[in-house]
Amino acid sequence: MTARERTGPLDGLRVIDMSGMISGAFATTMMGDFGADIVMIEHPENGDPIREWPQKTEEGESLAWKSLGRNKRCITLDLGSERGREIALLLIEDADVVFENFRPGTMERWGLGPDDVHAVNEEAIMVRLSGYGQTGPKSQKPGFGTIAEGISGWAHANGFPDSEPLLPPISLADLTAAQFAMQAAMMAIFERDVGRGGSGEGQVIDVSLIEPLWRLFFGEVEAYDRMDHVRERTGNQHPSTAPRNIYETADGYMTMSASNQKIFERVAEAIDKPELVEDPRFEDNEARVENNEPLNAAIEEWTERRTTAEATEILEAHDAIVGPVYDMADIFSDEQFQARDSIVEVEDPDIGSIKTFAPIPKFSRTPGAVEFLGPGHGEHNEDVYRGELGMTDEEYSELEEEGII
Repeated sequence: MTARERTGPLDGLRVIDMSGMISGAFATTMMGDFGADIVMIEHPENGDPIREWPQKTEEGESLAWKSLGRNKRCITLDLGSERGREIALLLIEDADVVFENFRPGTMERWGLGPDDVHAVNEEAIMVRLSGYGQTGPKSQKPGFGTIAEGISGWAHANGFPDSEPLLPPISLADLTAAQFAMQAAMMAIFERDVGRGGSGEGQVIDVSLIEPLWRLFFGEVEAYDRMDHVRERTGNQHPSTAPRNIYETADGYMTMSASNQKIFERVAEAIDKPELVEDPRFEDNEARVENNEPLNAAIEEWTERRTTAEATEILEAHDAIVGPVYDMADIFSDEQFQARDSIVEVEDPDIGSIKTFAPIPKFSRTPGAVEFLGPGHGEHNEDVYRGELGMTDEEYSELEEEGII
C-alpha cells in the first residue's frame, strides 16, 4: 500500500483515523490539508455524528461534515468484530499515525490497543484522545468538550463579573485538544525519524480534553501556588493589561488593546484626552488594570460619538492597535481575507460549488490544498479494500454481506 501523492509538507505521511466527532477529526483534518493521506474509519451502520449536524443544505448534506471530513478517504469497518480487527491491523501495518478517541479500555477490549498496534507496526505513533486521559480515577468516565470546558477552569473565567460562568460558542476544548494532538504527533514523528539520528520507534500519546485547555492559562498555576490567586471573570477586559476591551461605536463595536505604555499614550492622544496619561489612576499598566472601569468609560465616551470606521481611522493614524467586530458576512467581504485567499472555492459532487476555509498557516514552498470536502459514508471502501488491500470481488462482497464493512 502506498499513500497517494498530495501537495503539502506532509505528503507521504499515512494516518489511520479511528476517531469520531471533533477532537481527533479536526487534528486529522489539519494534517490532511497539508498532504497527509487520511483514511478515516466509521462504523458500517452509523456514520460519524457530525454528518447529522446543522447547517444542512437542500440536499440534506451537513456543512459541518463537509468541512470536518475534507481531504479524508472514508471507509466503513466494524472494529468490534474479529474480522474487522484483522482488517484494521492490516491498515495499521504501514501507517505512520493512528488516531482514536474511544473511552479508555475500548481499543484494548477490541484487540487494538497499543500492544496490538505495535505488534504489527513498531514505528506507529498512536494518538489517544479521551475526556480525562488514559489514567487516573476519572479516566473511565465519558467526557465531552463541554465537561472539559467546565473542569479546565475556562467556564469559570469566562463571562462578566456579575454573570454566571459561560461556555464558549464553539467546541473549544475539542478544537484545542486537536491542536495539541496534532503537534504531539509531529513531535513523535520527529523523534522517531530525525531527532538524535531517529529512534525508529513509535510511541503512545495520551491527550485529554481537559489539560490542553487548562494549559492555556499560563501563569495561573504559579499564581495559585504562590499567592492563592484564583482568576475571576472580567468580561472583555484582560486581567493583566489595560486598556483592552470591546468598545461601542455609533454604528457597532470595535476592539482595542493598548498593552504597553507607549501605545496607551498614543491612544490618549488620539481620543483628545492627553490628561489620561498624567492621571495617577492610569500612570502605568498595574494602575490601569486596577482602574479599568473609569478608563474604559473615558475611551467609550469618545468611540460612541464616531462610527467604527471613523474611530478606527483616527486611532490607526496614531499607530494604535484596533479593529472592528466582524460576523461571517463581514469576513467574506473583508479585503484582508480576500488578499490572502483565506477562503477557497471547491467543487463538491453532492452540493456543487461552495466556499470553505483555505489551509492555514501558509507555506511558501509546500502549501496545503483542499482537494475535496467531506465524502460519503464508506465512499472509499473499494479504493482502500480492493485497490490497496487487494481484496477479491468475493472477499469484498462477503464483508459487505456480513456487515463488517
